[in-house]
Amino acid sequence: MARDFGLRDQLRRAATSVMANIAEGFGRGGNREFIQFLGHARGSCTEVKSHLYVAFDAGMVSQPDFDRLYRLASEAEALISGLMKYLQVSALRGRKFKETSNLEP
Repeated sequence: MARDFGLRDQLRRAATSVMANIAEGFGRGGNREFIQFLGHARGSCTEVKSHLYVAFDAGMVSQPDFDRLYRLASEAEALISGLMKYLQVSALRGRKFKETSNLEP
């Protein structure tokens, strides 16, 4: 029983980490940092998928639920990868690199 709670907690923390890393990276204000944190978020998607396999193998998740959740984690991973690729070639560099000439006296 305690193992079920531990795995559920790990899965929740990994899923929450995806969102938190995207938010933190965006908040840094520059593409380089954002891409770095998107990489962490993508890694957390992989961690979610790994925990789903453990839960499925332990009989804690049904096949339909596993398939649906695994697909969603894979879609999130692909979207994050696409955003990373876009940011690597984008001319936009983030708000901390915007011109500040209009703020100077």
